[in-house]
Amino acid sequence: MQLEIGKIYTGKVKGIAQYGAFIDIEGGGTGMVHISEISNTFVNEVREFLTIGQEVRVKVIGINEQGKVSLSIKKADDGSVPAPEKRAVKKERRPKPNIYEPKKSVPQSEMTFDDMLAHFKQSSEERIGDLKRSTDRKNGTRRK
Repeated sequence: MQLEIGKIYTGKVKGIAQYGAFIDIEGGGTGMVHISEISNTFVNEVREFLTIGQEVRVKVIGINEQGKVSLSIKKADDGSVPAPEKRAVKKERRPKPNIYEPKKSVPQSEMTFDDMLAHFKQSSEERIGDLKRSTDRKNGTRRK
């Protein structure tokens, strides 16, 4: 049987790849459904929507010179493809504050020795960096 572009056929899922699925059309050979043609919703993993051996309705959307058949499930069923059960994975996002609030400095009397040491090291490294930048500019040895 010769496949015609625009017609709807029934087939079985023969193989699943990362980029789509291979469908064995009854009496018409094999075609491929690209991942973008599986569902109207976003498809991250083909295996969430299709399984090997599953019967699907597909529409032929193209045949190239080499005889490769391009198929579409979403165009054949016009959006009636049931979406898979999504796993309940919610990412908790804290709302970002709209106003920049600098860290409140802790009074020196309440700082531990480790806090004071960390503060000293940070301010020391900043001062050294400033000195290096100013001397590099004066000497003309600035890195590019």
